[in-house]
Amino acid sequence: MDDTLIFLGGLLASTLRVSTPLILCALAGLLSERSGVIDLGLEGKMLLSAFAAGAVGAFTGSWPLALAAALMVGVALSMLHGYACVSHTGDQVVMGMALTMIAAGLTIVLGIAWFKQGGQTPALPDAVRLGPQGVALGEALKAIPVIGPVLGLGLAGHNALVYLALALVPGVWWLLYRTRLGLRLRATGDNPAMVDAAGLSVLRLRYGALAMNGVLCALAGAYLVLAQNANFVPHMTAGRGYMALAAMIFGKWRPVAALWACLLFGFLDAVAIRLQGVALPAALGGGQVPVQAIQALPYVLTVVLLAGFIGHARAPAALGTPYLKER
Repeated sequence: MDDTLIFLGGLLASTLRVSTPLILCALAGLLSERSGVIDLGLEGKMLLSAFAAGAVGAFTGSWPLALAAALMVGVALSMLHGYACVSHTGDQVVMGMALTMIAAGLTIVLGIAWFKQGGQTPALPDAVRLGPQGVALGEALKAIPVIGPVLGLGLAGHNALVYLALALVPGVWWLLYRTRLGLRLRATGDNPAMVDAAGLSVLRLRYGALAMNGVLCALAGAYLVLAQNANFVPHMTAGRGYMALAAMIFGKWRPVAALWACLLFGFLDAVAIRLQGVALPAALGGGQVPVQAIQALPYVLTVVLLAGFIGHARAPAALGTPYLKER
């Protein structure tokens, strides 16, 4: 098998693996913000859900229980977000940042108290981690001439959450643009007064969007522990929630466009991993590529996209505006 094809296949596989939590979080933020609720708490929801999955997985040795714990925490945080911002018209930006700060501190405190490992959880056994799927399909794809090795290495052998994240993109698109619920959610984010005049509950629709938001954030957090890493590590989300938010804005609050932005971030992250330790050409002075500069690439792109495109993207008209029902 040609080394170039192996490299490209491995790069594609790494891009999909790294992009998965970004895709899930971007879809979570999209659902919330399409209903009119700003969510800067994506990072915190993902982080605390990851801790829940790691802690329960370490205690029970069961991945279904670990995943269920992550889902419960993710939905609970979203309901808390809704209670403060939807029911009591609190500041949505402040609440989102508060959730992230609370999650960052609480995971360390609980981790130290429960496991005495500096905030980390013990390494999870293989029975708790999500294994690869479609290995046989990957071997079959490799038999295709020319592009077979790239497809076989890049698209097959991932865990179930990778394929679920990719499948959720058309699923969320269908929900938003082809269902009555999606129409109501989009109307709630653009003109909640009209939704209320039609006899629908703005609060109920926003709570429903936040519930779906919590589930997706929880899946992203569980993925970090059950699939990508072997245990929970403090601050392991490393800004992925904000990167997902940038991808959602760059995608103009549309699922498919947000997917491409997440894949771009994932590609840069995968390239950064592979460039570590690579020697520079003699014309550029030789030596190795600075690791810090490579690791900063995805975050630099996040800032560039937010600075360059946030003013050109049309947000839902009522985004960030609490709705007060007229009596």
